[in-house]
Amino acid sequence: MALIVQKYGGTSVGDTERMKNVARRCLAAQKAGHDVVVVVSAMSGETNRLLKLVAQITDRPDEREQDVVVATGEQVSIGLVAMAIQAQGGKAVSFLGHQVRIVTDSTFSKARIKSIDAEPIRAALKQGKIVVVAGFQGVDETGSVTTLGRGGSDTTGVALAAALKADACEIYTDVDGVYTTDPNVCPAAKKLDRITYEEMLELASLGAKVLQIRSVEFAMKYKVPLWVKSSFTEDPGTLVCEEDASMEDVLVRGVAYDRNEAKITVVGVPDQPGMAAKLFGALDAKHIVVDLIVQNPSRDGRTDVTFTVAKSDFAKAHEVVKQAAQEVGATGIEVDDAIAKVSIVGVGMRNHSGVAAKMFQTLSQEGINIQLISTSEIKTSCVIHTKYTELAVRALHTAFGLDAPPAVTANPTVSEVDALKGQKA
Repeated sequence: MALIVQKYGGTSVGDTERMKNVARRCLAAQKAGHDVVVVVSAMSGETNRLLKLVAQITDRPDEREQDVVVATGEQVSIGLVAMAIQAQGGKAVSFLGHQVRIVTDSTFSKARIKSIDAEPIRAALKQGKIVVVAGFQGVDETGSVTTLGRGGSDTTGVALAAALKADACEIYTDVDGVYTTDPNVCPAAKKLDRITYEEMLELASLGAKVLQIRSVEFAMKYKVPLWVKSSFTEDPGTLVCEEDASMEDVLVRGVAYDRNEAKITVVGVPDQPGMAAKLFGALDAKHIVVDLIVQNPSRDGRTDVTFTVAKSDFAKAHEVVKQAAQEVGATGIEVDDAIAKVSIVGVGMRNHSGVAAKMFQTLSQEGINIQLISTSEIKTSCVIHTKYTELAVRALHTAFGLDAPPAVTANPTVSEVDALKGQKA
């Protein structure tokens, strides 16, 4: 008997029929002899609906009160899923974030989990119940409701699996695994059987939307076997796991892209110690995450500093940087929100040379100018104009041999041949 944590996303619980399907899957796992903990998101579109209500009240909402509003979506889902399990003859109990004491910090809308009290869950499992837990939410030390950011239910699921020392965590969504890139952009994308924690972490941080980055961090830290599966098929999905020797044979595992970034350049920064600390310290004070950073060589005692932030933080970052730039004596600010970041990822890049050069050459052959470059041990990222995103993704996917082989067409039947002859005639 194993302890399994299953997480179902918004599309998997998008209506009551889909919730009944989730209930059937949970009961099937329990009948196979497993203890089952289920984490569910709000119904598809519900969080956006709640955020629109907030926007109708104010364009600068208090983040604490906004979390109170958007956390209600999961409350509806867990109650309905628990009742669906009961209606099919099972035993189930639902818990909100505060009832299992998912304690977070107080960074509203982007909270990070600090601890979990798993005892209420263990007690319910001993009673033969399927435990249904609200994803995406927790409480801080003062008891205020917090949310974990977009995709936060993934993090809830993996964090619970770690706290419970579960045998596996299964993330159910509307795709049947992790692909080499977004199939909507590149039809030649193929599903991966396995991917390392490190590769998945990079892909998630670089724009791949299959898993939230924090969930992969938890899985890697606590060695939680993590499966990505579809709730609508019986496909075995993709296993996110520790690296083995055979996985290094693949040079590039996937291509990611992110259109949700903006670029800010602080022009004419005095080339003196402490200037960068003041600029980025001001951003950190407002909990704004900075991605790529490039500083140009100094000329006449001044330099330019360019960095990227999420588009959701762009307006706030622009205000903060304007003030900080004045304080450090910079001569100006330039902004650009028409950018995209394309990246290649693979643990095999550690032991092979020329990967970055091949990426640059591929983009050059397509007439795509590179604005910024960032590298790590297992990834290379380039910032380009957003209009070239899809072209860049497809070109890189082909250049690094990731395209799925063409489908094999079966030999035509006699009737099909006759039909073709008729068409020609």
